[in-house]
Amino acid sequence: MPPSIETDPITNLLKAAKVIAVVGLSNDPLRPSHGVAAYMQSQGYRIIPVNPRIDSALGEQGYQSLLAVPEKIDIVDIFRRPEFVEEVVDQAIQLRVPAIWMQEEVIHEKAAEKARRAGIFVVMDRCILKEHRARFR
Repeated sequence: MPPSIETDPITNLLKAAKVIAVVGLSNDPLRPSHGVAAYMQSQGYRIIPVNPRIDSALGEQGYQSLLAVPEKIDIVDIFRRPEFVEEVVDQAIQLRVPAIWMQEEVIHEKAAEKARRAGIFVVMDRCILKEHRARFR
């Protein structure tokens, strides 16, 4: 039996969120970060690329870091290797972002625990596209 909306925090998060900052978003359509972000954008989310190597992706201006993003972020979606996660989490805590999503194979228990202690909802080692599709098909 699928979880009910009231008891499933991921469903609640995906319903409430409007702006997703994608850290490590590539402007290469063959990269998983690009495909996932394009899907989320097609589902009505505003995507903010965060990657110092690109100026833009998916028609949106890119930013060097989370701290450079000039608007409220609902979810920080992380497509970076685990050794880079803690810095991203520290920036998300500074910005008081309500949720951090670490994509599949992005696992950093210490950073996740730090975020939870700061009151941030954390999803780790799961694909936001797959979770969205499973709930909203």
